[in-house]
Amino acid sequence: MNFPPWPKGKKLVHLDLKGAPPRIEYLHKLIELFSQLGADGLLVEYEDMFPYGGELNLLQATAHPAYSREEVLSIQDVARSKGLEVIPLVQTFGHMEFVLKHRSLWGLREVGHCLGTLNPHREEGVRLVIEMLRQVVELHPGLNTLHIGADEVYLLGEGEESKQWLASPGHTVEQLFLSHVTRVAKAIKEAWPHLNVIMWDDMLREMSHDTLKVSLLEKYCSVGLSELWAASSFKGSTSVHTSVTSTQRHVDNHLQWLKVAASVSPGIKLQGIALTGWQRYDHLSVLCELLPLALPSLAACLQTLNHGQFSPEVQSKVTKSLGISSVEVEAIERTSSDSTFAGRRLAELIVELTSLLNSEDICYFENSMFVRGWFTPYHRQRKMVNPLITMQIQSQATMLLTMLEQKAEAVRQEMASLYPDSTAQEWVEQYVSPVVAPLQRITQDIRACLLEMVPQYDSTTLSSQ
Repeated sequence: MNFPPWPKGKKLVHLDLKGAPPRIEYLHKLIELFSQLGADGLLVEYEDMFPYGGELNLLQATAHPAYSREEVLSIQDVARSKGLEVIPLVQTFGHMEFVLKHRSLWGLREVGHCLGTLNPHREEGVRLVIEMLRQVVELHPGLNTLHIGADEVYLLGEGEESKQWLASPGHTVEQLFLSHVTRVAKAIKEAWPHLNVIMWDDMLREMSHDTLKVSLLEKYCSVGLSELWAASSFKGSTSVHTSVTSTQRHVDNHLQWLKVAASVSPGIKLQGIALTGWQRYDHLSVLCELLPLALPSLAACLQTLNHGQFSPEVQSKVTKSLGISSVEVEAIERTSSDSTFAGRRLAELIVELTSLLNSEDICYFENSMFVRGWFTPYHRQRKMVNPLITMQIQSQATMLLTMLEQKAEAVRQEMASLYPDSTAQEWVEQYVSPVVAPLQRITQDIRACLLEMVPQYDSTTLSSQ
């Protein structure tokens, strides 16, 4: 597909810091790389990595330290030196899990079992949001634009106060949503008249023209929302537990956005596009692909926007800019040479480990002929096994465990140089431990059985096999 290049406007890289926040030195390198790859802005979703103070101090991360005030300023300094605008994103309605998870703030939830949605009727909730915004704005001197989130406001209207409000004639969930975001936006404009306010659009998509008072963009334009942003994805949108990014999948997304941009009416002013890179689907879900594994995708998506296509020439530009052999991170060759690819070593190690984790030898180990034939739960419970075959199973399981543990340790060490130790621990426990645990159990069960079946057996017997 070949389209006109992306129209004039910012190309923002979304930094989702609610999981795997890079160490500040690595984040500085990433910002420099984003600039080299063609970005001209950052959409920074701090969540609990922002150094909230005063009564909001409890919002700071506890698994690892939040960025300090000096570090937040340094992010802006590095970005500014590379010509990138910084736009902070502060959730103000939905996806407030990092706020509403705290026991002292449970009463501000719309529904008790939904951590993400703020009750729009509670004045203390609105004051909380405004104070969050105030602290973020004040730590971003020279700020021009602020993103207020407001996506995926789940179960809005299900709370008791909302049900009472909706019982009044003419009141709808759509109006309830708009009343809250309008109130937040007005508070921002009153406090900082110069600020532009942007938000996600998913809660608006199904609203009628009359409620908002063709195509999605045309509908927004028809009700006066003529200055619009697009939002694509370079990572974190394949599945909740994807660990290795597919470049082509995300390039296709940008080609579709180019098609949309080429067909919009002259009255629509596209302010730019935010290339989202989700690190978690929400505050409490598992980690998606880490940034090093998505840099080839980001480079490819930015170049696709710049050229209007993903031709062989564009692909060559991407591989040369990162010093890699393929635009797909899965196909990157191991190298000992330096490259401009910040975090490349970690990407290589995770690709190798993920390949092993997904290998048939491991995924189907307990369904192998030997395990299903000679070491079933029936055999284990009765500790009555064929020692010869069982020891072969033991040998294979131990070999796989050794390989997994060695590769996981290499990943952990490299990851800890770029991310907090807690991130490395979380990643290993989420992606490696569930695979290692069954192998460990089977080796333990085999030892227990062999002690009952083999004279003078001990754990060292295996090493002589």
